[in-house]
Parts: sequence; C-alpha cells; structure tokens
Amino acid sequence: MQVFRTIPARAASPTVLAIGNFDGLHLGHRALLARLTAKARELGLPSAVMTFEPHPRELFSPDQAPVRLTSLREKLGLIEACGVDRVYVCHFNLKLAALGADEFIERLLVQGLAVRHIIIGDDFRFGRGRGGDFATLQQAGSARGFGVEAMHTIDLDGERVSSSAVREALAAGDLEHAARLLGRPYNIAGRVVQGNQIGRAIGFPTANIQLKRKRVPLSGVFAVEVSGLDKRPLPGAASLGVRPTLGEGLRPVLEVHLLDFGRDIYGRHATVHFLHKLRDEAKFDSLSALAAQIGQDVAATRTYFSGSDAHG
Repeated sequence: MQVFRTIPARAASPTVLAIGNFDGLHLGHRALLARLTAKARELGLPSAVMTFEPHPRELFSPDQAPVRLTSLREKLGLIEACGVDRVYVCHFNLKLAALGADEFIERLLVQGLAVRHIIIGDDFRFGRGRGGDFATLQQAGSARGFGVEAMHTIDLDGERVSSSAVREALAAGDLEHAARLLGRPYNIAGRVVQGNQIGRAIGFPTANIQLKRKRVPLSGVFAVEVSGLDKRPLPGAASLGVRPTLGEGLRPVLEVHLLDFGRDIYGRHATVHFLHKLRDEAKFDSLSALAAQIGQDVAATRTYFSGSDAHG
C-alpha cells in the first residue's frame, strides 16, 4: 500500500475513493472498505482512502476530542490489511478547515485525485463549518462525472457500530463487547523499550511497550495475547495505566508479563491484544503488596487461558 502525506495538485490517474477518519477500524469501517475495494476492482482503478491527521476535533477542541483508538501507524496497518491500494493522509490544519465544500470537491477530489467514485459513511460532513454532506457530493458528481454512495450504519444486535461505541465498551472494561464491534480484540502496538525494572525487582519481569500517546481508551489489568515476538501469540498479564503506586501524574504505561517466556525482546515491535479485563488499576501501600497482587493477577490470567483452551 502506498501512503501519501499530501494531495497532488493534479492527479496522475483516476481513483475510487473512501473518505473518513477510520479511528479503530471497526466493523462499519471494514464494510465500507470492502465495498471500496470491490468497486475499484469493478472499475479497474486503484482504491484509495483519504483520512485526516490530526482528527479535526483535536484541532478545534483538543480538550473535548475523543481519545484515539488507534495511532496513525496502527490505522494504516489496519487499512492495508483490508486490501486498499493507497492512503492519502491529509494534514488537518486551519487552512484545510477553511476550504468551502465546493472548493474541497474541486481542488482535492476532482483535480487532486480525479475521483470516479466516492464512498462515505452516512454521517460524513466536510468543508468549512461542516457545510458539505452526501447531497453536496451527489450534486457535484452529477455535474463532474463521478459516482457517490453512502454506506449505511452497521447494526450489531440493535446497536449502531461506531468508534464512540467501541470507546464506551473499552472504558467500561467490556473487552468482549469491544471485540464484537471491532471484529477482533482491541490492540495496541509499539516497540519494547527499557523500563524502570521494578517488575523484575519484585519477581515479575515485564515487557514495557512504548506508547506514543498521552491518552488511552482503557486502563486496568488484563489478560492479553502478544503477537510479533514469536511464531505464535504469547499469553500474558498486562497493566495499562498511570501506576499510582509509583507516583502522581505519571503518563500511561503499558507493561506485559509474558507467561513462561524469558527471551530478550528489547527493540522488537509487538502488538498487545486485550482479551479480558481482570481488575481496575489500584494504589498499593508497598511494593510487596503490589507484588502479591501481581501474583494473583498472573494466576487469574493462567485460569483465563486454561478456560479459553478448554472452550476453544
């Protein structure tokens, strides 16, 4: 998959395009991208996605912006797995936000990408003041010769599948429901970096996964699987949070104690798949109390996986 950081002034070839933020790449997004790649094959053209970085709400109201489900790198990997040929990552700034809907269509879609067909979610808005919508695109398509379709919302047992619903499930600790909405367990990927070695000192060495984000959509202690370090996913107990036992105001940290695994993995890139929440984060009076609780968490994780094996 090719990734472009800007829209060309003039397109080299026509495209079939999907536009959206695609945070988390849930079942609704995946249905939209499946439709995109099918339409692109039908027309014999490359499939392309236009997405925005940062999220528009992070520019206009950073304090109220939703916590991201995926980093840009994770999102690009998930889009690539859907078979998309190209992604255009548009730097969302005040200049782009000031473009009127008609100018957005003419400069970016018609001139820059030579769109032949566009697919959007049914709630997509674009252009200055969110003035453009599906009807705006349809009118432009009739005049400029490109097709437009909106993907309707995907429902799961009567619930609308959305990034907001995934965030709510994760925040509530219902990882199983989040996995149903996503079509896979929620995961966070990052490089294994040097930690402060506290886990090793209390008998539970952990892999410290680098988080390039200040906010995370879930916190607590979890049964997880880690991929990217071995031929098979490795079971483990993970802690994700601000480690209140160690101090105040710390940034979130993701640490994983891998069960029965002792190899050196510093510098490796790993993906942590969150399967089941064991408990909330807690503050302990001492490191020995923390160690005792971690021992219980590891035992609970082993029980979880032995049950999973029995049923799987």
